[in-house]
Amino acid sequence: MKRSRVACCLVLLFLADLAVAQTEIDERPLVIGIEKVVDSGVWPDWLTGVDSGLHQEVRPVLTTGAGDGSKRLFVATQRGTIHIVPTEGMVNQTPLFLDLRDRVDFRTEDNEEGFLGLAFHPRFNENGLFVVCYTALPTSENPHLTIVSVFSTSSSDKNVGDPESERVLMQIPQPYNNHNGGTVVFGPDGYLYIVVGDGGAAGDPHDYAQSLQELYAKVLRIDVDRQESGLPYAVPPDNPFVAHPNARKEIWALGLRNVWRLSFDRDSGVCWGADVGQDEWEEINIIRKGGNYGWSLREGKHDFHWYRSGSGPRSDLIEPIWVYNHSVGKSITGGSVYRGKAVPALSGAYVYGDYVSGQIWALWYDAPSDRVTANRTILKGGKPITSFGEDDDGEMYFTTQNGDVVKFISID
Repeated sequence: MKRSRVACCLVLLFLADLAVAQTEIDERPLVIGIEKVVDSGVWPDWLTGVDSGLHQEVRPVLTTGAGDGSKRLFVATQRGTIHIVPTEGMVNQTPLFLDLRDRVDFRTEDNEEGFLGLAFHPRFNENGLFVVCYTALPTSENPHLTIVSVFSTSSSDKNVGDPESERVLMQIPQPYNNHNGGTVVFGPDGYLYIVVGDGGAAGDPHDYAQSLQELYAKVLRIDVDRQESGLPYAVPPDNPFVAHPNARKEIWALGLRNVWRLSFDRDSGVCWGADVGQDEWEEINIIRKGGNYGWSLREGKHDFHWYRSGSGPRSDLIEPIWVYNHSVGKSITGGSVYRGKAVPALSGAYVYGDYVSGQIWALWYDAPSDRVTANRTILKGGKPITSFGEDDDGEMYFTTQNGDVVKFISID
């Protein structure tokens, strides 16, 4: 009898230890390679400032394929230009696809304005359409204005965008010059998702984030292929707040401070959003229909109360799946889930970085258990990480503020 009690205790201890082991997070460094695809010196002299003798950072903020199987990589800069980069062979030039500097407001001292988003239509190969997001040149009426527009390629050359083809979808006045968000991305459902920051300043001073009457601090979802109710777009009928009497019908999710960036897993369709923090916490969220992610009641998994009462955990607020504090990094740069074939070690990982520290990680998330199983360092630090992107084959790239475009590769 005594022996069986001892045996039972040992079994229980073993199971307890096993449960602890199963909840531990793998944080071992991940050894994979990186390969520079575009060096900062390859960009045109008029973009780097060489022609004027005044050096300026290129500031690439977006890298994407067009989804048309053309093997082209499109790299957009915050200054208002889009360039084509081949994904095979040596890159010794970056041909211009579209130049919008005549309408994009970018000033180094403001930092967060400029050209912010690019997404190719799911049927780009047929219709030549793509969507951009940028902050417009200031006017007396609108000193800060976010514009989301549709453009098309030239009728004679698919390697050139037509600057005269702009069709404005949305104009959103901004109260301040920061927290513009700016991601535009087509989801697996064919609708366009738009990220709008909380309006700027600090602490969400106007309580925009929790208001369903405001577009700020939201993820929006619209149909760019239809027009209705006098709008240049349509609202999908299954948007979560369509039946709400006082809500903006375009809202898909709310309570997000300044997501940089939003992406969809090309295998599962899951939507990922990396939200830049304020005082202490950077966070990663799984974005769900109608989800409220807590800002500015909460920052990360913590109470936040600058201008109002904050909040503890609540059943109606969705907590992030991962956070890190400002001893690690101070401005998260969201990425995407790796589904390419060239780097098996990254398979299924959400790859993201930090703009300030230059660090890059690969995070694995188990959806059934709703927990992160691994968060492994790829790069310990370096130049400011401005964005991540995928080509048509799912291979992943990241960009740095000075103009480098870097690809992840396997190390044999």
